[in-house]
Amino acid sequence: MTLPDRITARWISSLSNDELQEAERTLHDEFSTAETAEKARRGAAFSMMRGPEPLTQAWFRWSMVCNATRERGLRTSYRR
Repeated sequence: MTLPDRITARWISSLSNDELQEAERTLHDEFSTAETAEKARRGAAFSMMRGPEPLTQAWFRWSMVCNATRERGLRTSYRR
């Protein structure tokens, strides 16, 4: 699945349940990777709210899709 640069409600509403869950997994992986890298870099000084823009954008993109998934009553399991 190709994710757009800008996640919008219109794009989210165009997705089937399976596509939405796939997008959520992909975006969660991107966020998790960015978060892990920032935690390693900042250590005890890590603060999600003071993170660099790539981290906060990864969180924002994932959270929009995550919220839409929950609104549809879906549960997505993440790969570990």
